[in-house]
Amino acid sequence: MWKKRAIVILSMIQIGIFLLIARLVQVQLISTESFSKQNVNLIEASVAQRTQEMVIDDGRGTFVDRHGKPLTKEYTPSLILFPFLKAMEWPVEKVAAILDISPQSIIDQLKQAKEPFIFTANGAPFALTEEQMEKINQLHIPGVFAVKKQRPLKRAYAPHLIGFTREDARLLRSRYPKRPLSPHVEVGIHGLQKAFDEFLIPEGETKLLYHVDAEGGPLFGINVKYSDPGNPFYPVSVKTTIDRDLQQIAETVVQKHRLKKGGIVLLDIKTNSVLAMVSRPDMDPHNPYKNRGAENQMILPQIPGSIFKTVIAAAAIETGIASRQTTFDCSKKIDGVTPDDAHSYGMLGFDESFAASCNNAFATLGKKLVQQDPDIFEIYAKKLGLYPLSGWQGDVYHEENFKQFPEERKGTIWHDENDKRIPLAVAQTSIGQKDVRVSPLAVANMMATIARNGEAKQVRAVSKILYKNGATFFTFPEQPFSDEQPISPATVEKLQQLLRKVVTDERGTGRQFQSLPYEVAGKSGTAETGKMSHHQELINKWFAGYFPADAPRYALVVVELDSLGTQTVANDVFYDLVQKIYEFDHRDRNER
Repeated sequence: MWKKRAIVILSMIQIGIFLLIARLVQVQLISTESFSKQNVNLIEASVAQRTQEMVIDDGRGTFVDRHGKPLTKEYTPSLILFPFLKAMEWPVEKVAAILDISPQSIIDQLKQAKEPFIFTANGAPFALTEEQMEKINQLHIPGVFAVKKQRPLKRAYAPHLIGFTREDARLLRSRYPKRPLSPHVEVGIHGLQKAFDEFLIPEGETKLLYHVDAEGGPLFGINVKYSDPGNPFYPVSVKTTIDRDLQQIAETVVQKHRLKKGGIVLLDIKTNSVLAMVSRPDMDPHNPYKNRGAENQMILPQIPGSIFKTVIAAAAIETGIASRQTTFDCSKKIDGVTPDDAHSYGMLGFDESFAASCNNAFATLGKKLVQQDPDIFEIYAKKLGLYPLSGWQGDVYHEENFKQFPEERKGTIWHDENDKRIPLAVAQTSIGQKDVRVSPLAVANMMATIARNGEAKQVRAVSKILYKNGATFFTFPEQPFSDEQPISPATVEKLQQLLRKVVTDERGTGRQFQSLPYEVAGKSGTAETGKMSHHQELINKWFAGYFPADAPRYALVVVELDSLGTQTVANDVFYDLVQKIYEFDHRDRNER
C-alpha cells in the first residue's frame, strides 16, 4: 500500500518538475518576445527592470519641408543629467559657469531626480548653443551629457497630409513578418506616415542607459552606455514639397474664418507639388477618428457644382460647338423652359455665360457634346488632370503602384452609363451635379494644368527620401498625368481667358477678387448637396483658380462643405490667402 502511495507521490513530483521545466523553457527560450496574452517582451522587461535610460531618438524617420525645416520632430540641444550625480562629488560649478547659471539650480533639480532627466529653465528644456555643448562634453563628466534630443514640434503642420502613427503589434507583425521589431514600435496608420512607413520604420533607438540595483543605485559603477543602431544612413527623412511658412499661413487663415468643414489645397504650378494643405474638421491627436477628424477632405471626392463647367467649356471649345456667335438663354433653368428667377441674366454669349456661370448654357452644351461622343466628359476630365485620381503613383523599388496619397479616392462622373441617354441627367451632370464627384486636390490639378498651358501632371507631396547624412535615397520625379493627348494650345489660351473673365467681368462670380494685388483667374462653384439643416439646403461652396494670371505660380482651391449659403466663408478664405501669399512673397524677396 505504502509503495503505491510512494509511486503516486513521486509521479506527481516528476510531473510538477516537468511542468516547471516546460514553463522555464517557455519563459526563457520560446516566448521571450511575446509572453502571455498581453504579448509581453520578457527580454525588454528584464532589461528595463535593471536599467535606467534616456531615449535620445526613437529611430523612426521624420518629415521635413521643401527647405529642410522639420514638420514633425525637431532636435534640441539639451543637457541630460543622471540621478547618481547627487550622491557623488562632481564639478557642478564648471557646468554652471558654461551655462551662465547658478550651480544651485542644477543641484535642486538633481535632488528631485529618480531617473535621467533634461535640465530645464522656466519649465522648458534649457536651450544650449553648439559651443556650450562642446565645452560640456569636453569635461567628460560621468552622467553629464550635452546631446541633441529628439522631441515633437509644439505645433503640428499639415496633420491630415502627414498622418499619424500608433502602437499596433498585430499590424506591425502582419506588415513586417520577417523583421525583428519590438511590439512597441509605432506603425504608420494614416497619410504620409502610412504611405512611407516601410522607409520610416526604425532600425532601433538611440539612448543613454546605465544599470541599477534594486534601490536604484549604480550596479556596475557610474559608466553610462551610449546605445544606437550603428547605421550611419538611418533614420531617413522624407522631404515633402510642403512650404512650412505657407502651410502656417494657410492654417491661420482657415482658423481665422472658422471654416468648419472643407479646406484648401495650394500647388506650385511649375513642379505640380503641394505647398500647403488644410482639412477641416480638425483632427484630435489623442483621438484622431473622433467626429471623422482623421479624414482628409482634400483627397476625397466632393460635389463640385459649377467648377465642372470648366471641363464642358474645354470640350466645347475643342469640338467647335462654342463660338463668339453662340448665345444662350440664361434666364432659363437647365431644361431650357422653366424661368430661373434667381439668376435671370437674359441672352448671353459663351464667354459671358462662363463668367456668370449660366447653368442653361452648359446644360445645352453638355447635351450636344454627349450626342457627339458619350464618353466626352471623361475624356476631357482626364485631359485636364481632374479624373479619376490626381496623386503621384508609380513603382518604388519592389513596390508596384506606390501611392503618395494612400487615402485618395477615385472621382466619378457617371454612376449609370444609361444616364448618358437621358437629357435631364446629362444636363445635371454638365453643371457638376447628380453623380459628379471630384476631390479638391484634383480640382487644383485641373487649374494647374490650364495655367501650365495644358500639360497635365500627377500631384506630388514628396520629392525625395534622404539618408541621415543628407544623401538622396530615392527621388520622386515629376510624372505625366496620363497618356491622353493634351488639349490644344488654342483651347488652353481660350480657357485662360475665360477663367480670367470670371474675375474681371462685371457679372463674374469672382469679381470680388479684382482688388487683390495678384491678378487671379479661376472658377466658382456652388453645389447642392441634398442635405438639410434649419430648413435650408446645405451647399458646397468652391473657388478654384491660379495666380498671378499673367505668369502663374500658384494654383489654389478653397472649398467649404455642407455649409449654409448665407454663412459661407470660402471666398473670404480665398481672398485672404492670396493677399497673405503676396505679402509673403514680397517679404521673402526683400529679405533675400
